[in-house]
Amino acid sequence: MAQSVSDYEIQKTLERLLPALEPELAPLSSREQDTFRERLTRIFPELLPMLLRVYGDRFDFFYHLQSILRTAAEYYAVRPAFLREADAAREASPLWFQSQQMIGGVCYVDLFAGNLKGIREQIPYFKELGLTYLHLMPLFKSPESNNDGGYAISSFREVNPKYGTMTELKSLGEELRHNGINLVLDFVFNHTSDEHEWAKNALSGDRIYQNFYFMFPDRSLPDRYERNLREIFPEHAPGSFSYRPEIDRWVWTTFYPFQWDLNYRNPEVFNAMLGEMLFLANAGVDVLRLDAVAFIWKEMNTPCENLPQAHDLIQAFNALVRIAAPGMVFKSEAIVHPDEVARYFGEGAKAGYECPISYNPTLMALLWEALATREVKLLQHSMRKRFAHPRNCAWVNYVRVHDDIGWSFADEDAREMGMNPFDHRQFLNAFYAGEFEGSFARGLRFNFNPLTLDARICGMLASLAGLETALNARDSILIEHACRRIMLLYGVILSIGGIPLIYLGDELATLNDYSYQADSGKVLDQRWVHRPALDARRLENRHNKTTTEGRIFQELVHLIKLRKSHAIFAGGDTYILDTGNPHVFGYIRWRQGAGFLGLFNFSEHEQAVDIARFRVYGFMQIMRDLVSDRAVILTERYKMEPCEFLWLSN
Repeated sequence: MAQSVSDYEIQKTLERLLPALEPELAPLSSREQDTFRERLTRIFPELLPMLLRVYGDRFDFFYHLQSILRTAAEYYAVRPAFLREADAAREASPLWFQSQQMIGGVCYVDLFAGNLKGIREQIPYFKELGLTYLHLMPLFKSPESNNDGGYAISSFREVNPKYGTMTELKSLGEELRHNGINLVLDFVFNHTSDEHEWAKNALSGDRIYQNFYFMFPDRSLPDRYERNLREIFPEHAPGSFSYRPEIDRWVWTTFYPFQWDLNYRNPEVFNAMLGEMLFLANAGVDVLRLDAVAFIWKEMNTPCENLPQAHDLIQAFNALVRIAAPGMVFKSEAIVHPDEVARYFGEGAKAGYECPISYNPTLMALLWEALATREVKLLQHSMRKRFAHPRNCAWVNYVRVHDDIGWSFADEDAREMGMNPFDHRQFLNAFYAGEFEGSFARGLRFNFNPLTLDARICGMLASLAGLETALNARDSILIEHACRRIMLLYGVILSIGGIPLIYLGDELATLNDYSYQADSGKVLDQRWVHRPALDARRLENRHNKTTTEGRIFQELVHLIKLRKSHAIFAGGDTYILDTGNPHVFGYIRWRQGAGFLGLFNFSEHEQAVDIARFRVYGFMQIMRDLVSDRAVILTERYKMEPCEFLWLSN
């Protein structure tokens, strides 16, 4: 069938398919059936062309199309009533995730609270911090070893028994919702564990399930593919294919040998993963983080990353979720070139209909770059080019997560600022590994590639910002600078526009945890240095401002409360300024007549700013700094203290 279809052909196709959905819809009330049909009728003209582009050359296309729609109808029919009510509310207010009330936290269930029961008991703490969005790191069933921190999933429908049960997860989701907190979970999109039921069936010789993965009888095709593939973990898992003697086949394994890449060329895989996705939607998930989205489509003579079919597939999944469970939205995880990151929002007429929420790795990396150089030119230049996004989308802004820091700025941006990208990354790695003279940071290199000299950096926020060094030196000035750096970073992500995300433990100024080096199962993965268990002592000290943890916690809570109480931080556009000072980053925001001016000194030295220059943007002569609650006059030259930041409101 041709990929271009007329409105008439779309209408006739849907008319012919609808009767096949009646068995799934029959148990529902007429109103519930009408809701499904209305959504399907409205969204089907988007869905059909996308699936045709990917699967339209198959002789059995319409069989698979019918199966996919029946899956959507099946899960819609069993969606709990309270989630259907949430669906209706979010359809009426589709930009709910742009609210200034959105404050994210992310943690490992076991490290932060032991199990799901423990997470439930921590809800009062989450509310005290101000969270309205809780991302629980991978908690599904995975092998005891060879689990990649939970990203090698052996069942998308079972919670890891050491955390609890699916019943407990659903109950937790309801309790979080009752307390105004959205539940966020990972959906490992690209691969399964080799212990997943599908993989086990493939290993037993089942050809249906062997076609769920990429399997080759010899190295001829893998060798051809690998000419254009990059190694993700060259130090720990070189190559992209692994031999399985049980079946005498080479299996595509982008990340680790025990993680088998799914074959999305097979529409049965698409339909099976749709079922897993909607199962989680019906468990009460509000935001589904799509892991490793860039890798899901493979094509010979390409890098097999960010291909057009990957976008078509995600948009098709998005369309089906908007039909069956529109209360859930997608968040993309794509640590790729900055231009490619933004494309996962969707482009043109599809903007917002792929992944409405996306991580902003470029901002994260460049915040650390500016702290190391004490200059904001690359941060300013890149964000001017790349911070804008479609009006119906939002960035997730963060300073640390569970993973490493990769220096994901665009090479062309660095060159435009007179920098050699390779040399600059070498400097940043040396600086944050504490190897550069005068560095305040204490991080670890991760995944060093001896051929390219590429590496990434691991470490907790406080250690990377200099607090570990300062405390070891017992130097009060260095401690002050480190605390100010921490709050400077939070000052940016809480105000620049989007959803701020806090890696839990960082709000308590937790330092690196080197105990992983004594664990044979973790010693080769430096990322465990920034995956410590919750420190009960620090938690108890959070109200004691004489401790670093108490200071950081209370100052952060103050900023969160300010953000929540000012609509200027919701949605809207951000314009990156030239502040006239190479050490000071700045931006403005306008919303419904209200204006905001943010200024951030990335130097440990006092910096003068000709603040009168900002009057041209329409600000009043006297503005109020929300953080300190004092007046700032925009006709004077302002002297910013070391690592000071201003949230100025008119």
